[in-house]
Amino acid sequence: MQNFNINRRHFLKSATAAFVLSALDASALDILHSQKTWRVGLIGTGWYGKSDLFRLMQIAPVDVVAICDVDKNLLEEAGVLISKRQKSGKVPRKYGNYQKLLAENELDVVLIGTPDHWHCLQTIDALKAGANVYVQKPISVDVMEGEAMVAAARKYKRTVQVGLQRRSTPHLVEAKKNIIDAGLLGKISHVEMFCYYHMRNNSNPPLQAVPDFLDYEMWTGPAPLRPYDGLPHRGWWRAFMEYGNGIMGDMCVHMLDAVRWQLNLGWPKKIYSTGGIYTQTTGKSNIADTQTATFEFDNLTCVWQHRTWGNTPDPEYPWGYKIYGDKGMLACSPYQYDFTPAGDGKKIHKDATYEREKYPEDTKEKDIEIHAAPATRMQMLNFLTAIEENKKPVADIEEGHISTASCILANLAMKTGRTLRYDPSTRQVIGDAEATQLLQRTYRGPWIHPHPDKI
Repeated sequence: MQNFNINRRHFLKSATAAFVLSALDASALDILHSQKTWRVGLIGTGWYGKSDLFRLMQIAPVDVVAICDVDKNLLEEAGVLISKRQKSGKVPRKYGNYQKLLAENELDVVLIGTPDHWHCLQTIDALKAGANVYVQKPISVDVMEGEAMVAAARKYKRTVQVGLQRRSTPHLVEAKKNIIDAGLLGKISHVEMFCYYHMRNNSNPPLQAVPDFLDYEMWTGPAPLRPYDGLPHRGWWRAFMEYGNGIMGDMCVHMLDAVRWQLNLGWPKKIYSTGGIYTQTTGKSNIADTQTATFEFDNLTCVWQHRTWGNTPDPEYPWGYKIYGDKGMLACSPYQYDFTPAGDGKKIHKDATYEREKYPEDTKEKDIEIHAAPATRMQMLNFLTAIEENKKPVADIEEGHISTASCILANLAMKTGRTLRYDPSTRQVIGDAEATQLLQRTYRGPWIHPHPDKI
């Protein structure tokens, strides 16, 4: 591929282009963005923040200018790891306050890998500072945050890509093209989405002193301040609704977004949900261990089910979705897909793409989701191309908002015990003033909740 020549401004015209690119030699990806060095900042240097940054560094010339974390230990570790990957060997500037990072550095791109309760303010502040943003999913913890983020992206005319990388997962792009769009499923009227991972932290750690290396006040930010009972990183903060939206906001958002993308769906017409803490009742966690939610579209129901206990009904698909048509069924997950025809036809199976030989450094990276690395690289490549072409990326902030808000609304439906119909044009739940009030939660001072009309 040494003589590979391509007009990068006219290549990524569709999701299928991302699939084609995944089959190219790694050098082609480098050539696509060889003419520009991107000045990058990272806010949140924990597990997935670093993972997203390292995937970006693999596909484009990058100068990691500055990084930020409220945990000094994570910050120092990230600085060392990044310097080893930078061609310059440079250690990025290190900050404990993201606002100072944005004020003191001119950045092309800001990656946001902080917990969910920080995504909104950090995205909007980065956009105001002139940067394009790659923000992890879910984009927000309440619906009005998402509305404000969309408004900010449009006002400041910047590109925002959401880390819903199923849209760039090679085998799922292929499934959309060769199974769904080719009509092999026939008329589609039902989708099942699910997660049966035992991922809910049900422990009871004691209260303790905040360690010197952690700015817990800043970590908490606009969220309610819980008594400190250990490092919140990774699985512990996700056990609390104060910082996110439970398994629904963490895992359903991926599958619902993938289904919406593959089937070209917009907002659900109505949402209802039941569930609660039924089995894992001994820990501090306040997120549901069992939940079912139904998202209704025109002539289509999409049903979500999660249990953080018990066995999975299908060991091959513990987390994924199954699309049912009158001509067959398509099962999809981050690891594979399987098409089963309704009659005598040919079954089709495809595994996830792995790129260990192209990117041997993946095999040595701590905690990497190696099956998702190719998808994230393609998501990053699509992000940079969208910036250059001034077009919406595959997981544009509005798409991320629809998927995120739908999951938040499912939780609100479970809380109120009512079916909810959200109208994005009025930003209200139709005929339900109480539920409308729940679309925006109260921020802890001095942080101020943004409003989409006052960005």
